[in-house]
Amino acid sequence: MRFILNEAEKIVCAAIFLGMTAIGFANVCARYLTHYSLAATEELLTYGFLLLTVFGAAIAARRGEHLAVTLLTDKLPLTLRRAVFLLAVALTVFLLAMSAWFSWQALVNTFRNGMTSYALQIPAWYYQAAVPFGFALIIVRYLQYAATYLRDPDSAPDEVPDV
Repeated sequence: MRFILNEAEKIVCAAIFLGMTAIGFANVCARYLTHYSLAATEELLTYGFLLLTVFGAAIAARRGEHLAVTLLTDKLPLTLRRAVFLLAVALTVFLLAMSAWFSWQALVNTFRNGMTSYALQIPAWYYQAAVPFGFALIIVRYLQYAATYLRDPDSAPDEVPDV
């Protein structure tokens, strides 16, 4: 059970990617065998990419592989570097929390309006339901990374080894 909790976003990404591959392959086969495309595949693949991006960002946050420009912070003394890092963590968590909140509001709005998807004609909120939770997962994983970094900055996974 601990493995599933620790690796949840990797499992979700693997399942989404496997499903997207199968759907894309089925569409290619259908197109070559029948000369018709499966209309729903574009819709499913588009939302699959959205979910893959959000949960992939959670993987990057846990590893500390998010985009960062460390040109200035690398030159700072350790105490000042930690203060700048804490400021960056606070701003990042705030931005992610706002993203989660706005995506939740979009989900609620889509649910209330009764919008349906264009190809499958299913409620559109089905596709958006995982996005706010994905942002919340990114917050959790980023805070895990920040705690690891603050305990031992030298062991942080975002450090690039000298070659």
